Amino acid sequence: MTETSMQMKSIKQLGELKLVGFRVLCAADQYIVQIPKASVKLSERISEIKHAINPMKLIGAFVVDKEFDEQDGYWVCVEVQEFENIPTDMVVLTIPSQKYAVLRHRGKNEKIMDSYQHLHKWIEEKNYVRLKNKWHLEIFHSWENSGNIDVELFDTIDHQEIIYNSVYNK
Repeated sequence: MTETSMQMKSIKQLGELKLVGFRVLCAADQYIVQIPKASVKLSERISEIKHAINPMKLIGAFVVDKEFDEQDGYWVCVEVQEFENIPTDMVVLTIPSQKYAVLRHRGKNEKIMDSYQHLHKWIEEKNYVRLKNKWHLEIFHSWENSGNIDVELFDTIDHQEIIYNSVYNK
C-alpha cells in the first residue's frame, strides 16, 4: 500500500510559462480518470513538440473560479522556450508570472484533495489570499502510476495587507 506524504509548504514566484499540450474538458468527477489518460497521450507524443524545456516534467494548469468559458477545463502540458509548429490537435497556453503557495504531494492521485486542504489551511494561517480566478499549476515529477504520483501543487496567492488603526491620545 502506498502512503501519502506531503513536503513542507513554501512560497515560490515563477516567471511566465509557455505551455503546449492537451486541454481536458469533461464532467467534474471524470477529471481523475481523464487527466492521467491525457498525460499518457502527451508523453507518447512529446517528440512532436518543438523547444520543450523538460519533456519529463508535465505541467497541469487550471483556474478554480473561471471568468470565461475558455478557462474551463484542465491543461496537461510541457513547458517550451517558444511556440513553433504546434501539432494541430494540441493547444498553447501562456501563464503569467505569479506567486504561489506550494506543497509537494507524493502518493495516490485520489488523495490529492487532502493535500490541497492542508495547503489551503496553511495559506489562510499565513495570511495569504488564494487567487481563485488565476491559473494554478500542478508540476508532475512522476505521473505514470496514479497510485503513486509525485506532484508539486502551486496555488496562486497574494499577501493580505493587514491595516492597523492607530489611536492617538490628544
